[in-house]
Amino acid sequence: MKPGIALLASEVAPLSKTGGLADVAGALTQCLHAAGHDTRLFTPLYGAIDRWRFAPQPLEGLQRIALQVGPHHYEFSVARTLLPDGGAPVYLIDCPALYDRPTLYTADPDEHLRFLAFTRAALLTCQRMGWAPRILHCNDWHTAFGPLFLKTHLQREPLFARTRSVLTIHNIGYQGIFDARAIADLELGSRTHLLHQEDLRAGRINPLRQGILYADALTTVSPTHAQEICTAEYGMGLQDSLRMRQDVLTGILNGVDYAVWDPRTDRHLPKHFDPDRLQVKTDLKRAFLDRMGFRVPVTTALAGIVSRLAAQKGIDLMFGTLPRVLSARDLALVVLGTGDAPYERFFAELAGQFPGRVVFQQAYDDELAHWIEAASDLFLMPSRYEPCGLNQMYSLRYGTVPVVRRTGGLADSVEHYDRATGRGTGIVFNDFDPPALEWALNSALDLYAEPAEWRRMMHNGMTRDFSWGRQAEKYVEVYQRLAG
Repeated sequence: MKPGIALLASEVAPLSKTGGLADVAGALTQCLHAAGHDTRLFTPLYGAIDRWRFAPQPLEGLQRIALQVGPHHYEFSVARTLLPDGGAPVYLIDCPALYDRPTLYTADPDEHLRFLAFTRAALLTCQRMGWAPRILHCNDWHTAFGPLFLKTHLQREPLFARTRSVLTIHNIGYQGIFDARAIADLELGSRTHLLHQEDLRAGRINPLRQGILYADALTTVSPTHAQEICTAEYGMGLQDSLRMRQDVLTGILNGVDYAVWDPRTDRHLPKHFDPDRLQVKTDLKRAFLDRMGFRVPVTTALAGIVSRLAAQKGIDLMFGTLPRVLSARDLALVVLGTGDAPYERFFAELAGQFPGRVVFQQAYDDELAHWIEAASDLFLMPSRYEPCGLNQMYSLRYGTVPVVRRTGGLADSVEHYDRATGRGTGIVFNDFDPPALEWALNSALDLYAEPAEWRRMMHNGMTRDFSWGRQAEKYVEVYQRLAG
């Protein structure tokens, strides 16, 4: 018998999105639903969600429900919609006082209350529906109090007697910490000893840590990252708590939605290709170079970057490296992204220094992102840390060789190319320093100068399968272990 699964996520693509959590929540739910699981996904009904497109329908008996969160009183209703292309149900928690704001996340003083209320409302909705999920799957700090609430507020609720909890950590850098003076908002009464006492003494409450301590199973978004976050370098202060729970921690690589990211069918491209039609990729590259104003022949290697411009992404390594490599080698570069001002300024100045060879688009443009994946020869991701990453997996499918640092999901999805065996899908370097990146870029360009080796590496990558169907099975294995 397949266990019923309640998934709680603060964002869900395509309804609401700021990052990878939204993609995972939507895609995983679709896969579980398609496999026949009774899967119900809960998320806030933000003001930014397109009501006309998704047409949420109010559910009878689930309107104007009173909700107490510590001393705070709210009222919420529940609406239901279906995810496009798969029909998986989404239950939207409608509380305008908390979610009708200009952005999904805020710096408002009640930010912790917004997601405490969401978690409590989702659980209360299950009670009102009379539905007993076998698995409560929480995601990131926003819903990380779910496991503790199961063991406290709902401890004597027969409906949840057999419910087990999973917490997935998508980005450990965001922990939702709030002031310990708001402890009453948790309504733990005499059970405040269940909170992390060292945090309390320091005057803080850390939702993500609490989820780590009380979830029945923990997952993160790649096997390597599951090991990394147990260390001081990557644990962001939570490594001790994670080491205590390492026996229940599993790394599951995110999947790719090949309905959207596949050169065989990509709706943004005028022509399509596969490993047996690589001339089309060259044709697309030629058209792209003309469109973007490059002044280089199609034989020049084109490197692409599509990224949030932040320290995590390893852009500091490029400051000296890219000017040196561009000066010495036959290389062009296209960059798409926005972020921190020093990084935006660096790429703007680089484009001025190498006109016709470097193009910087300070924006996010979905169509252009698809073109960069399709037209580029190599893709740069020299991240300081990368819990999973998706662009390297998109690149593999498009025959665009990833140049990545060996960390997190990059280490798990890109195999360094070995000339001797012909195995491997990209260029992988270890050290987080400029010489290592420069070595990787020169190694990639040396291989690019050998068409047979390059085509073999492209073919290897294009035939790898990172589909969500395969990855969802690994979540099901975790659920089944908990469900006994």
